[in-house]
Amino acid sequence: MSDLFDHAMQERMKSEAPLAARMRPRTLEEFVGQEHIVGEGKLLRRAIEADRLFSSIILWGPPGSGKTTLAQVIANTTKSRFVTISAILAGKAELREIIAEALERRRLHNERTILFVDEVHRWNKAQQDALLPHIENGTVTFIGATTENPFFEVISALISRSRVFQLRNLNQEETGILIDRALADKERGYGNKRIVLDPEARTHLIEVAGGDARNALNAIELAVESTPPNKDGIIYITLDVAQESIQRRAVLYDKDGDAHYDTISAFIKSVRGSDPDAALYWLAKMLYAGEDPRFILRRLIILAGEDIGLADPMGIVIASSAAQAFDFIGLPEGVYPIVEATLYLATAPKSNSAGSYFKAMQKLEEEGQVSVPRHLQDGNRDAAAMGHGKDYVYPHEFEGHFIPQQYLPKRLLGTYFYKPSGEGYETQVAARLEMWREAQRKALGITRVENIPDLSEEKIQEMKRKIK
Repeated sequence: MSDLFDHAMQERMKSEAPLAARMRPRTLEEFVGQEHIVGEGKLLRRAIEADRLFSSIILWGPPGSGKTTLAQVIANTTKSRFVTISAILAGKAELREIIAEALERRRLHNERTILFVDEVHRWNKAQQDALLPHIENGTVTFIGATTENPFFEVISALISRSRVFQLRNLNQEETGILIDRALADKERGYGNKRIVLDPEARTHLIEVAGGDARNALNAIELAVESTPPNKDGIIYITLDVAQESIQRRAVLYDKDGDAHYDTISAFIKSVRGSDPDAALYWLAKMLYAGEDPRFILRRLIILAGEDIGLADPMGIVIASSAAQAFDFIGLPEGVYPIVEATLYLATAPKSNSAGSYFKAMQKLEEEGQVSVPRHLQDGNRDAAAMGHGKDYVYPHEFEGHFIPQQYLPKRLLGTYFYKPSGEGYETQVAARLEMWREAQRKALGITRVENIPDLSEEKIQEMKRKIK
């Protein structure tokens, strides 16, 4: 009797489940999207169809892309025992129970166990470590699902024992297929209702869902359930109804996750690449999703020094002023100085010559520290006793406020770290600097010249990490 009541309750829960849960694909034929991993002939599809999923896998992708659905398809296809747990709710105690039962089933019935862990990135290192020996000895085949980059959020030992499959947002055609299927399906969807979905409403739902299947189906469900039928029994889903059902596009943006770093990277690269339109787009995405404007402004100030430099010395002034203005104004009007700084920097001439600092830093590392020449030393303390500062020539006493003299240690004379670009204001700098360097070479008898070559971006990043 208890089993009968349990079955009835489960059936009732299925019928009362949200549309997105009811419409979850049950087979690979019903599965929509992700052709790059489950299309005809693909490795994962072949393994699922042949029930030969022996190696562990991690499904990585944005919300609504089909990670849990794909796991459920595997559960419906395999003859192995399939166990699902959520890393948010389950801990090591639950895992121990599952492992004990998996061992018992393997020993008594030679039955394999597939363990699906949803949101696996929520488990800490110790919890993830607890899985390793049981994956290693074949007690369970592990399937993990995560919205976060597993190469950062999942321990390397678990990554090395798994194959990572990256899922993508659905495209508009795929989202449309799911909407149409939900309206036509008589068993799980709204096929038994007379529903008319205006083309404009359908387009709106598809576009605003942003490739998230769950978002699209939730919107359809809200539209249908909240719209009374007319006198003919027809439920009309107009554009107005669709707009009310899904008013704001869901922007995937986790301030500590991939979307945060990927978007700021796209923004900075667009400004550096002198594309103001792309820069505005990524800026809009960040602010729309709630990014801290001060974080954006800090990155703009860095970019002004790193990528614009003396090609336009006003760049860093504009960026710093924008940061100060934003602190004074705040949102929403504070967006204007951010936009102004973004547009100014994106359209300014570019130079990365400030990176010449790292050439000097590398030379210092290679050759060690060298004593400061005596005439450049501080003469306020030991001028009389030690001769510090003796023979230093004050440039302002000469025409043009310049006099050629030694400033580098003697063995580094003729070494040039700074190479002005041929962009913007720096062209003027280049002309003056060459005149001064030529005068210095003649005055000091410098015959050996060494232009230090530019460092690779990888090398610069390595040296940045050494700055304390």
